[in-house]
Amino acid sequence: MSKHTLALTVVLSLGMVALTAAPTMPAYAAEANVKCHLDFSLSGWSIIYKRAEGSGTVRCDNGEQAAVKIKVIGGGLTAGKFRIDHGTGDITHVRNIGDVFGNYAQAGAELGVVKSGTAQVLTKGTTSLALAGHGEGINLGVSVGKFTISRR
Repeated sequence: MSKHTLALTVVLSLGMVALTAAPTMPAYAAEANVKCHLDFSLSGWSIIYKRAEGSGTVRCDNGEQAAVKIKVIGGGLTAGKFRIDHGTGDITHVRNIGDVFGNYAQAGAELGVVKSGTAQVLTKGTTSLALAGHGEGINLGVSVGKFTISRR
């Protein structure tokens, strides 16, 4: 065996010993699912282009919570102006509150006059956000876009 091969064998052996001796986390900890809840208010408008902004609070079952900003941007065949008060959302398939933040894909059909309502399920990778809310406004159309949750 050459010196080079012997040195490589020793390094690989030490690496394997280090990996097996390192503490490991149980598999269930990496797969833990925390459920988070969103309470929010949102207002916006659409004329082909859809835009809405709002704020809220995210509270998770593990005790974490954060004040958040919400932004909706999209487009489609839409027209109207709306406001949602006391909206709620259930966020699933997260490990901690950090997984809540980011852009969710949104697609929907809206129809409302005077009293307006919404119920949608949005996704961000494996994370799901089920929204429900009621409010006032006039909105009509079909749109796609993104629903963004960020820290306030």
